[in-house]
Parts: sequence; structure tokens; C-alpha cells
Amino acid sequence: MIETILAITGKPGLYKLISRGNNMLIVESLVDGKRMPTHSRDKVISLAEVCMYTDGDDIALNEVLTLLGKKEGLKPASIDAKNADNDAIRTYFGTVLTNFDRDRVYPSDIRKLINWYNILVNAGITDFSIEEGKEGEKAVGQEGEKAKGEKAKTAPKQVKTQKAATASVKTGVGAKKG
Repeated sequence: MIETILAITGKPGLYKLISRGNNMLIVESLVDGKRMPTHSRDKVISLAEVCMYTDGDDIALNEVLTLLGKKEGLKPASIDAKNADNDAIRTYFGTVLTNFDRDRVYPSDIRKLINWYNILVNAGITDFSIEEGKEGEKAVGQEGEKAKGEKAKTAPKQVKTQKAATASVKTGVGAKKG
């Protein structure tokens, strides 16, 4: 489900992929339901391709969102990320993901993650799983990334969302700002 949820650089909120057109994607805002095109010049981030730095291996964003959902009971976050100070944000997030890399994950990244979680929950999206594509089918942002039956790598990488649109997809919540 989360592979069709997109963040677009320079535009607030999250968007759901509706359709692909020539040199553009058609997306719908999860906040207000308005549809709009995104063109090849827009940088698009698929949440399925985002990962977070930890002290060990990086963890996929869908797993972090699932942990946050378990802590909050699939309700909006109990902390006001916009007004909380940096120490409170780090302490709160430490209860969700105890081994996050405190040097590479900034408070602004945690705020963005909490904001994304709240948008998803308020839109009724509580299934944070990544669906495996059908035979030969590829999810958004994963052209050439998945062989049949294999899982895509969650390490930060640059991929294209479609051949014609070539919308850049960056990964790595916690280090690369989108």
C-alpha cells in the first residue's frame, strides 16, 4: 500500500499515485483530495523506497511507521511535533525506535516522519506494508529494482519512477532532505 504514497519536494503533505501520463504523474493529495500533475522536473519520493538510519542496518520506513502505529494505537501521534523541542522529539522517537542513529537522524527528520504518520492515519491509511508486485509488474519507483520474487533493497539509492517522466526519487529519511 505504501509504495503508491509519494512525497514531492517543495510541496507540503503526501500524495497518492493515481495515474501515469506522458512526462508526468497524476497524484492526489491525502490532505485535501485535490488532484494535480507532477512533471519530470519535480523530485518525487516513494515512501516504499525510504529508509531510516539505525546503529545497525538501515530500517525501511514502513517498519518505522508500523512501530509508531503500534505505540500510538493507529491514532495520530501523541506528541505535537511542530511545537516540541528537539530533546522531547528525540526522547519520544527513542521510545518508538530505540536504536535510531542519533548522529544522522535529525529532529527535523523525526518531525517530518511524525507529520507523514499523522497524514496517513488521518487519511485512513494504516496498512504500512509494501506489496510485492505481480509477476513482472513493478511498483512505483522500482523499475529494474525487483527481480521476480526478490525484495527490493532498502538502502538509499537513486531510481526513476517512470521511463518518460524520469522523476527523481531520493531515499534516506534521516540524512537526505526531500
